[in-house]
Amino acid sequence: MGKSLKMLSLALAGSILSLMASSPSQAASPNAAAAQHVGDFQLPDQRYIGRRLYKMEDAKAVVLVSYAAGDAQFRADAPALAALKAAYGGKGVEFLIIDPRLGDTRAKLAADAVATGLNVPVLFDYEQLVGESLNLTRSAEVVVLNPKGWTVAFRGPVGSASTKKALDGLVAGQPVNLGAQPVKGETIAYPGKQEAKWAEISYARDIAPIVQAKCAVCHQPGGLGPMTLTNYEQIKGFAPMIGEVLSSHRMPPFQPDPTVGHWAPNEGLSSDQLKTMIHWIEAGAPRGPGEDPLAKIAFRAPEFKLGKPDLVLPLPVVNVPATGVLPYQNPVVATNLPEGRWLKASEFLVTDKKVLHHVTTTLASPGEKGVMVRQEAAAGGVGGQGPGREINLVPKDMGVWVPAGADIHAQTHYTPYGRPTTEATKIALYFYPKGEAPKYPMRTYGVYGTGILIPAGEEYHPELSYVDIPKEMLVYGLTAHAHVRGGSTQVSIVYPDGREELLLAVPRYDFNWQCEFYLEKPILAPAGSRIINRWTYDNSTRNHGNPDPKRDTPFGEQTTDEMLAFFIHYRWVGETVAQPHDDYDRLLAAGQLMGGLDSNMDGKLQPAELRGTTGEKLKEAFATLDANHDGVLDKAELAGAYAVLRRGGGQRAAAPQPTPAASN
Repeated sequence: MGKSLKMLSLALAGSILSLMASSPSQAASPNAAAAQHVGDFQLPDQRYIGRRLYKMEDAKAVVLVSYAAGDAQFRADAPALAALKAAYGGKGVEFLIIDPRLGDTRAKLAADAVATGLNVPVLFDYEQLVGESLNLTRSAEVVVLNPKGWTVAFRGPVGSASTKKALDGLVAGQPVNLGAQPVKGETIAYPGKQEAKWAEISYARDIAPIVQAKCAVCHQPGGLGPMTLTNYEQIKGFAPMIGEVLSSHRMPPFQPDPTVGHWAPNEGLSSDQLKTMIHWIEAGAPRGPGEDPLAKIAFRAPEFKLGKPDLVLPLPVVNVPATGVLPYQNPVVATNLPEGRWLKASEFLVTDKKVLHHVTTTLASPGEKGVMVRQEAAAGGVGGQGPGREINLVPKDMGVWVPAGADIHAQTHYTPYGRPTTEATKIALYFYPKGEAPKYPMRTYGVYGTGILIPAGEEYHPELSYVDIPKEMLVYGLTAHAHVRGGSTQVSIVYPDGREELLLAVPRYDFNWQCEFYLEKPILAPAGSRIINRWTYDNSTRNHGNPDPKRDTPFGEQTTDEMLAFFIHYRWVGETVAQPHDDYDRLLAAGQLMGGLDSNMDGKLQPAELRGTTGEKLKEAFATLDANHDGVLDKAELAGAYAVLRRGGGQRAAAPQPTPAASN
């Protein structure tokens, strides 16, 4: 799987391609019917990068081409498609290929990619919902869209003269409606497209249970959602919006590609649930017979979702100013535990979710002579909080040891949003019963790509980091983190034999929903494996959350900077709570710098790879660190870099400080 995935990425790597023509077109055909409107959608491409249609609202035209793997007509039309790319490049016309046929895979696509040589994003329509809405019944059909109103300007064969005519008109800013022409590609079947049956979908039997299980947990009084969805009238009123956010895969916010990995819990919609919801909305969201099951429920989000905690610890109350850039805060909270306990879950109760970017934690416990000693970073502390994530669950039979008298060392990041506010987060801890211990310690290790640099204006900029596994490890979960330019991310493992397996793919990363992904079954990472985290970043004007598209953006702590980070939740094979392998964590951490900077993954750092603040510090000391003068830094030479980094770094510019709130 890994080698084919790597070949596929090379064969099909590329961004959305622009097209142009030199002469204006005629306006609408006098016999053309009213132009079809096309709704927004988002689908993953062959590299698991999410492509959203309405994000291209600034384009002159968007060209969609239907595709079915192995279709002879599509292959025959490939030269005409390539000619369109050559003729229309650079004038604001975007190209996307859509594969709505059931059973097609990225592996099948690879053969056509080699045969045609096309370098165009191919979007996989797993549920056929986009193909249904566009009526893509044959392969090799071109659909030319006008982003001004998102209407169809023409649909027909790729090589039709009307394809060029439509593009000429749209590039010239003219309204175009040239109707449709028949195509000869392979038939694309839609076994689930039975509009007559969509009206039979029962709100009471089919829709209400989905909303209760997947939506109402946030969309209820006191929940995270901006509106409540607790009865039919509310759901009916918001039905068009619900359909739009489902089609663009912005909701539910559980983000993994459904074809990669199996997760527990899985907070997303299943394929059947998604199709049921969309088809019901397209049928007009009928009420149908039966009582409203949701109306019988007294919805109210509890203060603590996990129930009554064993211990609640408040972080210092903080007054945050309306504006400014705030440095990270590092409060220390005493647990005052009279005896050590095993932690199985934690929950963060945040009073102002808009201002608190994140909380991370580590633990310190009394050592010799009462001096507090910080635990290994991989011990994971008592969990953390990020946008959209407040609960930390430990897998079955695992736990985190909280020693007697331990202190929690928190790191908090506040981001002012235009008005002063007071933030007073509480940490709720849930322990195993006294005297009861899990079988295994839970560990969390963070990998940071500190050398990233996102060029100004780039929409799909790639970066990566990795970690080499020194001993046999069982991987239980993965968490990927970036800031507001994060676009998509994938985590894969390269086994010692060179085989690569994709573990996690998130086609559309959302900074506002920082999810942890736990596997249904842990994955064994043998000694000598490498776990790689790849990202694409959107530093363009199309990213409406981008604070500065004109800035080359480095790794940094503030939200206006960028991050590449991923966390592995794991344990070492053979360890138990009675015999932990903390020494293995130190072996793991020895590769932190190399994995964060070595962008070509050859195990050596070249001067060109020394980017960002960390890289610049190492570059200044390169001649000293390069002991054998071979022009690169190997793992042994890099061991001396930590002393350089401890010495480096200047004073930060003064920043407004949050202040402790006055006590009542």
